[in-house]
Amino acid sequence: MRFLPLIIALLLIAHPVAAEVRTGVDRLQDEQFAPLKALAAKHAGKLRVGILTNAIGIDSRGRRTIDVLRQDGEAAVPGLKVVKLFSGEHGLDATVDGVVIDETTDRASGLPVVSVYGATDAQRHPPPASLADLDAIVIDLQDVGVRYWTFQTLMKYFLRDSVAAKLDVVVLDRPNPVGGLAVQGPLSTPGRESYVNPFPEPMRPGMTMGELARLFNGEERIGAKLTVVTMSGWKRGDWYDDTGLVWVNPSPNLRSLAQATIYPGLALLEGANVHLKGPSEPPFVRFGAPWIRAAQLAAYLNARAIPGAKFMPVAYVPVGDDQYKFSGQRVEGVEIIVTDRTVLDVPALGVEAVSALWKLYPDTFQIDGIERLLLNTPVFDRIKAGVDPRIVAAGWQADLDAFKAMRQRYLLY
Repeated sequence: MRFLPLIIALLLIAHPVAAEVRTGVDRLQDEQFAPLKALAAKHAGKLRVGILTNAIGIDSRGRRTIDVLRQDGEAAVPGLKVVKLFSGEHGLDATVDGVVIDETTDRASGLPVVSVYGATDAQRHPPPASLADLDAIVIDLQDVGVRYWTFQTLMKYFLRDSVAAKLDVVVLDRPNPVGGLAVQGPLSTPGRESYVNPFPEPMRPGMTMGELARLFNGEERIGAKLTVVTMSGWKRGDWYDDTGLVWVNPSPNLRSLAQATIYPGLALLEGANVHLKGPSEPPFVRFGAPWIRAAQLAAYLNARAIPGAKFMPVAYVPVGDDQYKFSGQRVEGVEIIVTDRTVLDVPALGVEAVSALWKLYPDTFQIDGIERLLLNTPVFDRIKAGVDPRIVAAGWQADLDAFKAMRQRYLLY
């Protein structure tokens, strides 16, 4: 029996136990809702709250943040009242893959749901009337570690609009699913901010939503009254499968950590004429088109010896409606096999894929579509000119280093 502790220690080394990460909503409960009590006192004992969240907004027991605040929060904080909900892209249940999300009523709580997603910029901001009867906004959303995930921009809109409405903003922090160490890819060009580009940041900024809220608020001098409820137990090197947290699909087209790992690079192809996502195929880990020759493309990309990735030729028939490219047609392409996610530079991988398609199929591949998410004209021009992707990547390192230095001021973990 005297060897039992040693045996257990060796087993733990071989099979480490997942870290117990307490997200912002868990910490809020651990602290008996102290941040909200402080805000209620600030607002003369009354705190009318709106919640911006979706299906990922759950605590460690699987309870929705909506219900935690509406039930336990209201019981613990005199004067607290959850008034309404806000939902962004993909809707409150994170299941809708469309442009316009209609306003609804949440069945479980009976609360009105204000949609802040649509085809126009005005539809993507909270209407001023929807903020007029509130004292605070609580935001519980999951970033996926990439600049063009629209929840970053949506959070920034709420920060900005909270100033005119004189609201407090509370961000309940969550892990970056693809870790908080790697900062990769070209920065977007200043002045080209949009719904898929909230700030001149790299494709993979390596920050949490709470940290990004601090960055936006500080660097853009927004002046929002911001409180970030931090996590405990999360380390910057942790990926989502290190946290012990349940995976919830953040969108209909991002259904696993493997897909989220590739997304910061391969999403560049969303604007081009290739099939990248759909209801049946694994989104973002494979892409194809009728004009691609699978064996040729896989051989070319494997010959590039990209650290952390290999490429397998595939042929398949995409299914779905007309919003998914080449539905019902046979396509050929490649599936990306990640061999070491810790060394893989995913944005550089995206540039490698774009460059390969442009080199092998220049008469067919519609390369201009990648600029919708790349948003960096000098980088795009080098890719289009046929510059080696490694040289292209080396060219964005100086800007990346400057961002890392600025980013350091806003990190919480």
